[in-house]
Amino acid sequence: MTAEPSATAAQPHPLVVRTTRIPDLPGGLDALVDLLPDARPLAWVRRGDGIVGWGEALRLETWGPGRFADAEAAWHETLARAVVRDEVGLPGTGPVAFGSFAFDDSAPGDDAHDPVRAGGVLVVPRVVVGRRDGQAWLTTVDTAGSLSSSPTDALRRTPRAPVTSPGEVAWHDGALRADDWAAVVAEGVERIRSGALEKVVLARDVVAHTAEPVDPRWLLARLASAYEACWTFSVDGLVGATPELLVRSEKGLVTSRVLAGTIRRGGLSDDEALLRAAQLARSSKDLEEHEYAVRSVAQALAPFCSSMNVPDAPFVLHLPNVMHLASDVTAVLARGAVVPGSSGGAAAGPTSLALAAALHPSAAVCGTPTSVARELIREIEGMDRGRYAGPVGWLGADGDGEWGIALRSAELSAADPRSVRLFAGCGIVAASDPAAEVAESEAKLEPMRYALGGA
Repeated sequence: MTAEPSATAAQPHPLVVRTTRIPDLPGGLDALVDLLPDARPLAWVRRGDGIVGWGEALRLETWGPGRFADAEAAWHETLARAVVRDEVGLPGTGPVAFGSFAFDDSAPGDDAHDPVRAGGVLVVPRVVVGRRDGQAWLTTVDTAGSLSSSPTDALRRTPRAPVTSPGEVAWHDGALRADDWAAVVAEGVERIRSGALEKVVLARDVVAHTAEPVDPRWLLARLASAYEACWTFSVDGLVGATPELLVRSEKGLVTSRVLAGTIRRGGLSDDEALLRAAQLARSSKDLEEHEYAVRSVAQALAPFCSSMNVPDAPFVLHLPNVMHLASDVTAVLARGAVVPGSSGGAAAGPTSLALAAALHPSAAVCGTPTSVARELIREIEGMDRGRYAGPVGWLGADGDGEWGIALRSAELSAADPRSVRLFAGCGIVAASDPAAEVAESEAKLEPMRYALGGA
């Protein structure tokens, strides 16, 4: 079932958006994160660049199979009434919405009508600060009935609450114990070997209970520093550092970073890591898994692009906890291309959100064939993914934006500020070993364990 955007989308006055240039931000990789004033941050940062936001000028919620198209339509409706003054003109200036969307069309049980868990959300902040290639800017969003005196006043007058540690962390099983999840993986391998499908991505969760309420800014600062090659994000209680870029759309150019095939790295010397990387690059099991993922992205993008470059072979992406086989697929949008079901016109072309909808779910987070893998996930995985492995990122007024896949992530509980749910998933093919997949999932949990205060 598809629902209309919630009543919170309605505004008595049009939005008034003003972007001005500010001096470049001092400090290191945490400079943007350090500006966030409270424990409801919005963030999309990498290597010190990106955008952060706070406050809530507008919230657009959708759910069901049409959640992406409904969100895009509501965004276009909002923009049609907005008054915009953008003095900078860079990606991320002017009106910006941060968004995250559920992996599946609906969630089981009582969550099926929760638009955040089973659908998606776009949040337009009241204040956005951005940085790109040494240039910084500030955007304020007001309604016509309540204007701030100036964008810089909005930044200067915002008090910053102290960031506090979550303290001691107690760990608990999620939906399944590790041994039970290994049995799920074994079932997935059996289905693949029977010929029912070629690949399925299976995920598990663990739950952290902390001594003190969790401040997402604590998590963001640790992730941005330790995982600078990843896109560190925070949207509506979903926090993480994803190494996988679902799609970036910028002035007609499209990029997607595809990851599939993983080997653990933690604790290795540089020489040992190079040896392990060489093993990964020659692993037939991992190369097979990666091929499925790259193929699914290329096939999904092809109808909307006039040209595309798909690398012949992946490279090895080195992260502190794991190494991945990675491929950067690049393309040029075809003039007049339209994504079916989106609200973008032929002249404008597909927005980054429409492209993300067309790409989701890729074989990297679902499997091959997609429909069969998704049904198998629903049947045997044993948990509600919520927004884990769904698109997360931002969307600008011109439709450009960046959307990652919500991996290496955790969802903060709205009901209990001391409860955090962490996720990890693994691509399963015929050669997969359940015990090895459990070990890989543990490696993928390390970033969020570290973010909470672990070593």
